[in-house]
Amino acid sequence: MTAELTDQYALTDAERALLPTDDEVAEYAARGWYLTRKLFSDNEMDALVEATERFYAGHTDRRLPLRPPNLAYWTPEKGDVQRHNDYVHFENDEVAAILRKPLLGAVAARLARAEEIRVWQSTLIFKPPRPEEQSNQVPWHMDRHYWQTCTSERMLTAFIPFHDCGERMGTITMVDGSNTWEEIPGDDSTRHFAHRDKAELEQLLAANAAHNGAEVRKIPMIIPKGHVSFHHCRTYHGSGANLADLPRRAISLHLQDGDNRFRPYLKPDGTPVFYNHDVLVRRNDEGMPDYTDPTYCPTLWRS
Repeated sequence: MTAELTDQYALTDAERALLPTDDEVAEYAARGWYLTRKLFSDNEMDALVEATERFYAGHTDRRLPLRPPNLAYWTPEKGDVQRHNDYVHFENDEVAAILRKPLLGAVAARLARAEEIRVWQSTLIFKPPRPEEQSNQVPWHMDRHYWQTCTSERMLTAFIPFHDCGERMGTITMVDGSNTWEEIPGDDSTRHFAHRDKAELEQLLAANAAHNGAEVRKIPMIIPKGHVSFHHCRTYHGSGANLADLPRRAISLHLQDGDNRFRPYLKPDGTPVFYNHDVLVRRNDEGMPDYTDPTYCPTLWRS
């Protein structure tokens, strides 16, 4: 490893003290979620608010060269609903610079027990303070269900609120230990949770719990400013209405370990499954989508 690369991923002694302990890594493996110590300064969080306000006002450093088929992308004409904007790490350099903090990647690497962590996807989220707004309620789902073209079972997500985030704001809520469950086969992974009936997904969660002889134990993440909530790709999670008088601002940063690669995946009817990356990233030597493409999947950490 070159000195330049070593410096790129170097941590200070103070940052190393913020990494998960061996016991915390084991607990993450058992429960499927982890709440960090303070990884980001208040100034970094405030800078994210300012940068994303400029983003909402129309500033980007670049645009996607084409629009993938299942892109989540709020624009002002959609109104005062919950905003989701995918690929913010690609379109906005200010946001990307903060998300590339080596400490964040190092925490993810410890939890995933991986030597390398790359970005998988980033989604900027704005949940308006409107208790009646149905889009604010995110149904129960697990991320891995929608990532069928991935080979990895170690992928994970960092949920990064820009402020103190508790139950009143509709914080992310985990189903404790659900990362260890076996999923009932047969559910169509191309039917995105955001476009499905919430009652149907509540029933599906209960059915999966019963299939595993487990209890549905919901744990709301109470996340202080600068702290981060991580969850395993197989952990069921969702969120409720924002009952506060301020918007809930956050980024969901989905992460892949260094071993993750594309795999062809077919629905039961033989139709191939696609992820948005598949029309954007470069091709590997076999002509398949390359999930190591640094343009869309930059490396956050390498040990």
